[in-house]
Amino acid sequence: MALYVYAITAENHPLDIDGLSGVGSEPASVRGISSGPLCAVVSDISEKIRPKRRDLSIHQEVQEHLMRGGPVLPLQFGYTAADESTVEQVLQRDADGYLANLDRVEGCAEFHVRASQDEGDLLRLILRETPEARELNERIRGGDRDPQLPLALGQLVAAQVRERQDALASALVEALVPYAREHTVRQASGEDFLNFSLLVPDDRQEAFRTEAADLARQAGDGVEFRLNGPLPPYSFVE
Repeated sequence: MALYVYAITAENHPLDIDGLSGVGSEPASVRGISSGPLCAVVSDISEKIRPKRRDLSIHQEVQEHLMRGGPVLPLQFGYTAADESTVEQVLQRDADGYLANLDRVEGCAEFHVRASQDEGDLLRLILRETPEARELNERIRGGDRDPQLPLALGQLVAAQVRERQDALASALVEALVPYAREHTVRQASGEDFLNFSLLVPDDRQEAFRTEAADLARQAGDGVEFRLNGPLPPYSFVE
């Protein structure tokens, strides 16, 4: 029978997974498969697993449950193996790498930081603080029909948006990185101008949260600062 794989742990991890049920329309018990110094946490499946809300929730719940007992290497949603033998072979083949990664994330959790800014608030701030943009805007509103004015204003505002958001993102990263063992910055998308993850040791998490809360208060008008965690260290598993 095929297996759904949630995470890899050290063989001596307490697991404590009795009573946990896994993903799928007919959930099977979550169990461990040991091979040498490692253990894979799995459950039997008889169907192709799709990213339904229930299964996504169970996937993360199992990983967060395991985190309470020690370091884990969380797998992304949807990872499956043909059978136990396949799982054992993977654990044996890549044992050194898995053990090194477990050492890297031990005693840590991932925190994910995103930030966005209300476009209207930012535009009003730029017009208030940038004389050239304010002058162009006043000429347009006053009826000046020069066709170059809207283009010039748009280019100036776009440049100001990039400059201001890049500076704010850099300041946020610089303030939070000292609390982390590792960090990774990703390309922001949508309305976000910041998207990064930090691997924060357990003994720094309270101070990290306090700093993040202070930064959120200080960020300025229209800035939404979103912190998610503690999470399994998805971004730091190689």
